[in-house]
Amino acid sequence: MRLYTSPRAPNPRRVTLFMAAKGITGVELVDVDLNAGAHRSSEFLALNPMARVPVLVLDDGRALSETRAICTYLEGLYPEPNLMGVDATERAFIEMADRRIELHLMLQTAQCVRHSHPGLAVLEQPQFPQFGAAQGDKMRETARWLDGELARQPWVAGERFTIADITAFCTLEFARGLMRFRPGAEGMGHLQAWRDRIAAQYG
Repeated sequence: MRLYTSPRAPNPRRVTLFMAAKGITGVELVDVDLNAGAHRSSEFLALNPMARVPVLVLDDGRALSETRAICTYLEGLYPEPNLMGVDATERAFIEMADRRIELHLMLQTAQCVRHSHPGLAVLEQPQFPQFGAAQGDKMRETARWLDGELARQPWVAGERFTIADITAFCTLEFARGLMRFRPGAEGMGHLQAWRDRIAAQYG
């Protein structure tokens, strides 16, 4: 299999971290230069007409895109360690947590960066800096909610490490690099401690 990725982007990193947590090896990584517009080339659009990374090309040549779909496929191929739930109830609550992070924390972070960071201007035209700043404020509100969740439980979805932690960690690392966001410096000690635990294991 081949994974088309872009190392600094959070969604491709979610897949590579998911693979690392499962110990999956042997998948060829193909870097896609987003700033150079490689995701809009005819070759890449043939794999994903939505012009987004990541894309996993299966052994039979079919291309699978969308991060959650790729992770679901890999979970099926490599069921241990389980990261998405062992039964219907656990799967539902893990997906709820993951979707909350994806649709709130991650989207707010992406909108902030895409509309306020000059380095992202090539990917987001026109930029609306005021909107980006507002999304940064909303992201911090969501981060404070997550800090509260982590005050009462060790992981984002409950008592064990799951895909929800991967989504949240990759989002915070993206915010760390491009928003200079440090939870501990903003009074979110539980979120900072959680982030540091994951970073110590996966970098």
